Formats: sequence, structure tokens, C-alpha cells
Amino acid sequence: MDHITFLVAVVIVTALAFDFTNGFHDTANAMATSIATGALGPRTAVLISGVLNVVGAFLSTEVARTISGGIVDDTLVTPGMIFAGLIGAILWNLLTWLVGLPSSSSHALFGGLVGAVWVGAGSHGVHVDKVVEKVIVPALVSPLVAGVAALVATYGAYRLTARARRKPVADGFRYGQIASASLVSLAHGTNDAQKTMGVITLTLISAGALGHDAGPPLWVIGAAGLSIGLGTYLGGWRIIRTMGKGLTEIKPPQGFAAETASTTVILTSAHLGFALSTTQVVSGSILGAGLGRRLAEVRWGVAGRMLVAWLVTLPSAALVGGLAASVVTHGGNAGAAVVALVGAALAAGMVLLSRRNPVHAANVNDSHEVRIGNPTPAHVGTAA
Repeated sequence: MDHITFLVAVVIVTALAFDFTNGFHDTANAMATSIATGALGPRTAVLISGVLNVVGAFLSTEVARTISGGIVDDTLVTPGMIFAGLIGAILWNLLTWLVGLPSSSSHALFGGLVGAVWVGAGSHGVHVDKVVEKVIVPALVSPLVAGVAALVATYGAYRLTARARRKPVADGFRYGQIASASLVSLAHGTNDAQKTMGVITLTLISAGALGHDAGPPLWVIGAAGLSIGLGTYLGGWRIIRTMGKGLTEIKPPQGFAAETASTTVILTSAHLGFALSTTQVVSGSILGAGLGRRLAEVRWGVAGRMLVAWLVTLPSAALVGGLAASVVTHGGNAGAAVVALVGAALAAGMVLLSRRNPVHAANVNDSHEVRIGNPTPAHVGTAA
């Protein structure tokens, strides 16, 4: 096996590892509100979400094409640059998962890739206009659209059912959440699994295995779908707690409204090829649903910290991706090995740190006071 073939194989494995972290990092996007309201049990929720993420991966490839032939110049990109960008994205995903922070896996990927290509190929290797059009603008607009839609839907739901008996209404919306949460999972697979498809396709194009305008092969679609589905099934419980309990106390009508608004925005964007952040969309929907219920408590401190994370995700991942690309570019095989070893050590360290304050299916709904940075409340034991 020659150097290029080996590096391509390493990049593909690393891309699927990112896809796996994307799955457990973003499980909260689909299922946090359903778990918080009791519409679905935690284990049932992540199983449904995992299966539908796999199905969603086969519905569209427009976002994959945006990544493989849109935001960077595929004639200048090398497998080493892509590998470096993926390391930046994976480390950011793990760090934000460790502190229970719902940041954007999508922006971590874009940031890592842009930073690595900028360092490895120069600024002309990045299509800045496409980054603005396909990434930055959707990041600004999509949470606002989803939030307003969820606010209006929540307000309408409470007005329409104001005189109805409370328990039948709550039960009806709780059952409705099973369908709406399932649709969010399907939409998440359609949008997020495509990003890894795009990265693998870009790698194959850069190695000459595919033509410059090629879409993802079937095996790439299947592998990306299975990776994100498996990650989703494992459940990112720390972030599920923040999304379900941290922003606002979610009731079934709010959960249904938030999930329906999120699904609509995500599927529309996937159809148009906009590589938006499902985390930002769902967070906007949950915030809007909180504002739509009279006297509902919205925890603005948590929302503010999430906003800061959104702002720093892309540049932070770009910085790590750029540093990794510098090592790989100048060090060759030895540099790639150093980056892989350092990345693996940092990832293992964060996983070990997470065990000091475990969050899992049994205690994910225990606390109403979630602090980002310490997602496990003081009264919850440390035995996982």
C-alpha cells in the first residue's frame, strides 16, 4: 500500500470517527425535549433516533456536494489537510460534550477544514464567498426562523387548548412528540450525515479516485449513515440534559412545537444544499418554545453561554485544524503520526474526565438546574 492510499484510508477512518462523535454530540437535537417531557424513555428515544439517522442519510446528497465541491478548492486540497481538519473538529466536539455544551458539530467540521486548507494551500484554497453563503448566513438566519416558528406555534397551541382539560391535552401533545422527534432524527441524518459523506468524497477526489464533480458513492453514504446512527444510539446524555433542562422547562406542547419547527427548517435547508447547524436550529426552537408559553422560565445565562460557544466554534476548530495541518505539511508521515497520537491522547483524556461526573440514561432528567461546565448536579452520585 503506497503512501497516498494509506493516508486516504486513515482519513476515511478519521472522518467516520468524526461522524460517530457528531451522532452522540447531536442526539440532543432530536430527542432532548421528548426525553425531558417523558414522551419517550431515554433508551427508546436514542434507539429510534439512531435508526432514523441511518434512514435519513439516504434521502439527499445536496449538502455533501456543497462540502466536497463548494467551500474549498478540491484541486488544491490533499488528504493530509482533510485529516488535520478532522482532528480539529473531533477535539472540539469532545471538549464541548465534556462540558455539556450544545455547540455545532457542523461548524467544528467547517472550521477545522477551512483552517487546515488555509494553512496547507493558502487563502486561495478556501472559497470565502461560498463559506459565507452556505455556512455563515444559514447560521445567522436558521435559529431565528426556527425560534419564531416555535414561538408562534407554542402560543397558538396554548391558546387553542386553553379551555380543554389539561391531562388529555398534555397526553395528546406527548404522543405527537413521538412523531415530531422522529422527524427531527430523520432530518438530522439527512443534513449531518451528509457532511461526512462530503468530506470522504472530497478525500477521494483529492486522491484522484473520483472526478471533480462526483457525488458520494453508495458505500460512502451507507458508512456515514451507520456511523452517525451508532453514535446517536450511544446518546450524548450530557448535552441532552442541557438542551432538555437547561434552556427552559419544556412541556409537551412546547416540545411538539419546537420539534416541528426544527424539522421544517432542517429539511428545507438540506434540500437547498445549505450546510446549517442542526444544534443551532433546535436550540433556537427550544428558546422560541420557551418564550411562547406564558410565565415560562427562560434561563438566559445558559442561552448566553451557548451563544458564545456558537461564535467561537468555527474559529477555534480552524485554529486547531490549521496547527495540525502545519505539522502534517512539514512533517509528512511522521507529522501525521504525531498529530494522530496527540489527538488520540487528548480524546482519551476527555473521556476519562467525563467519568468523574457521569450523565447517563438513568439520571439525565434528574436536575432542573443545569450548569454548563458541570452538567451533573451535586446530589447525583458519581457511580455510572
